[in-house]
Amino acid sequence: MHVGLEHYLAVSALLFALGLFGVLVRRNLLVIYMSLELMLNAANLALVSFSSYKNNPDGQVLVFFIISVAAAEVAVGLALIVALYRKRKTTHVEDLTTMKL
Repeated sequence: MHVGLEHYLAVSALLFALGLFGVLVRRNLLVIYMSLELMLNAANLALVSFSSYKNNPDGQVLVFFIISVAAAEVAVGLALIVALYRKRKTTHVEDLTTMKL
């Protein structure tokens, strides 16, 4: 059986939907953050799939830069979550509605 573009796009759509579900339903900041990263990786998978389908490496180069930026984003995002946890002693979104220090 040949794995075609539609298979990769179906997996990408499934991953994106799973990430969106996690963002909308969950109330823990870490789970929301992981869901956002899952959505970003789903978009990367779609981009690489189209790039491979068209035999054009531009999309794959773009994904390399996206992953580099995502690594920096993870470092900053996790630092913010740790700082919020140290200040508020919680990672639940409901407890963080007021951001007064």
